[in-house]
Amino acid sequence: MQVVRARIAAAARAAGREPDAIRLLAVSKTFAAQAVRAAHAAGQREFGENYVQEGVEKIATLSALPLAWHFIGPIQSNKTRPIAEHFDWVHSVAREKIALRLSQARPEGLGSLDICLQVNVSGEASKSGVPPEEVQALAEAVRALPRLRLRGLMAVPEPSDDVELQRRRFRDLRLLLEQLNRAGFGLDTLSMGMSQDLEAAIMEGATIVRVGTAIFGERKQA
Repeated sequence: MQVVRARIAAAARAAGREPDAIRLLAVSKTFAAQAVRAAHAAGQREFGENYVQEGVEKIATLSALPLAWHFIGPIQSNKTRPIAEHFDWVHSVAREKIALRLSQARPEGLGSLDICLQVNVSGEASKSGVPPEEVQALAEAVRALPRLRLRGLMAVPEPSDDVELQRRRFRDLRLLLEQLNRAGFGLDTLSMGMSQDLEAAIMEGATIVRVGTAIFGERKQA
């Protein structure tokens, strides 16, 4: 955990940014609740899950801890209710239908569900996310829904060791966010960067980096 935080701080300083401007989201998918407890003991408070049932079970097991839970995986229509009922953030909204279902299922007593729109910045057919040219229309639709609060954009570019390519993809996402803000959206979140490319993401303005392997180790293969 401390190694990752040191990487974030060094990247922030290199970018002329304050390290506190970047939040670390520990991606705990496939790891047991005990691993989350250990990360919490080391000072981590925000955790990301990709699988609904696993995430909901973990949230229930760890309900006594003051944690914030982010859903970051693909969203099926029939899984929107448990996501809306248990998570604090959703990073992976790419369709208006999904946003509408999350809005309808969000219990009023929980307050607004923070939302990021997932953008397919690399144009891969196999990748989830809204095409860049459709982001503003989706943002308009999500902003109008009750019990949701549109916070920003998220992306998962294609894996690459090419730092210039990494930065170009993240820059594209940042420019989209800036475009939305010029249109009056007031967004504050860029969820981008993982274990292998968080430095490039921070250089391009990431406010949340999603890190799993560098914190918890390699995941077990199913």
